[in-house]
Amino acid sequence: MRLPHHGIAVLLGIVLFSLGCGYGSHNYNTMTGNTPTTAAPAISQLSPSSATSGGMGFVLTVNGSNFGTDATLYWNGAPRASTYVTGNQVTAAISAADIANKGTASVYVRSNSQNSNTVNFMIN
Repeated sequence: MRLPHHGIAVLLGIVLFSLGCGYGSHNYNTMTGNTPTTAAPAISQLSPSSATSGGMGFVLTVNGSNFGTDATLYWNGAPRASTYVTGNQVTAAISAADIANKGTASVYVRSNSQNSNTVNFMIN
């Protein structure tokens, strides 16, 4: 069966209209102006949660949420070489010098230009 020329034009118009209206598409834009509207990272747990002063260095695992691939762990305000594991986990090497003295170290994660909550790490 052959469509008349105007039938093809109508059919083409319907297809183009459907595509132009975004039929079947989704808007995943998370931008408002030039600022991303992603959620801030959040720490729920440190592992380990404490260490003995004068001990050896270790790998600190930070569990939480909204960690991006750019996530950096901060130890007492100083960035540490960090490894993105998942959106819920980041690890970082903590040196023996970082735990040389008793006290508390503040830990937070910076990701997507936002800081997480701060969690205290005990050095006994």
